[in-house]
Amino acid sequence: MGANETNVESKEYRLSREVKEALQAIASEWEDVIDSKALQVIPLKGAMTNEVFQIKWPTRESGPSRKVLVRIYGEGVGIFFDREDEIRTFEFMSKHGHGPLLLARFGNGRIEEFLHARTLSASDLRDPVISGRIATRMKEFHGLDMPGVKKALLWDRLRKWLSACKRLASPEEAKSFRLDVMEMEINLLERALFKSDEKIGFCHNDLQYGNIMMDEETKAITIIDYEYSCYNPVAYDIANHFCEMAADYHTDTPHIMDYTKYPGVEERKRFVKTYMSPSGEEEPSDTMVKKLLEDVEKYTLASHLTWGLWGIISEHVNEIDFDYMEYARQRLNQYWLTKQRLIGNP
Repeated sequence: MGANETNVESKEYRLSREVKEALQAIASEWEDVIDSKALQVIPLKGAMTNEVFQIKWPTRESGPSRKVLVRIYGEGVGIFFDREDEIRTFEFMSKHGHGPLLLARFGNGRIEEFLHARTLSASDLRDPVISGRIATRMKEFHGLDMPGVKKALLWDRLRKWLSACKRLASPEEAKSFRLDVMEMEINLLERALFKSDEKIGFCHNDLQYGNIMMDEETKAITIIDYEYSCYNPVAYDIANHFCEMAADYHTDTPHIMDYTKYPGVEERKRFVKTYMSPSGEEEPSDTMVKKLLEDVEKYTLASHLTWGLWGIISEHVNEIDFDYMEYARQRLNQYWLTKQRLIGNP
């Protein structure tokens, strides 16, 4: 998969002069790099918002080559989040031992420390041991004291994305996706799900397997990519993670969701119980576990709406090779299929 950058013909693998100069400046600081210009560019699959590349340089010693990660921001994704907010989150995470270090920034992207850990696969999420570690790490993530207003942004985000959908979608698309009733659905869902005592935490909001890494030696879990991170109900973040178990972005049809892979009752219960059982503290009661499980199930509806609207927008602003529109259709279909069972007709 790797190739010397100068020999790569595909346009999508070519790096701009600005990026190459930034990479060379970083590599020139490393005494063991033979030639800072002799970089290898390896595209990494599975990213749907940005283009991501591993960059390698040969070294003088017999040890491993030097590596960094280049992230080139997708076109038009500023509609989804504020890039400066995301950078501030990234820097905060780095300072507090979460995620990679920021090495450099350029016009439409950044260069990050390459973590010597394995990105998880779809099947890893079903491993009880790994899943338990994810639950524990998620709880720690939710407890981060991130600067800023500590209120749930889910509903404002849904309304903002719906406005963008209505602006970008063709009349045929708007009719097909029932955008005319979507504002009513968002209002309905907010009334049905909101509870004055619900737990709000700093949520990742996109905890798919590609955003989770594991050190093969220590088995430590690292959560990466904070574009969509903000304060939200923790039940929503868990629900979104469960929904991601139906996805595999490394197949020939990465946009296809297989909801038969959605975790069963015992699998969900095990995850939630681990999440609620911090080390050294009393185990949660069955009543507490049951309540969070019920909230999580209802918040899967919000996850479907979120990523359904995201898919419609992405089809119009992002050039990454992914069938965003079909992905949106599947997420919104699942919303309509499960709504009655989960919340009835409030």
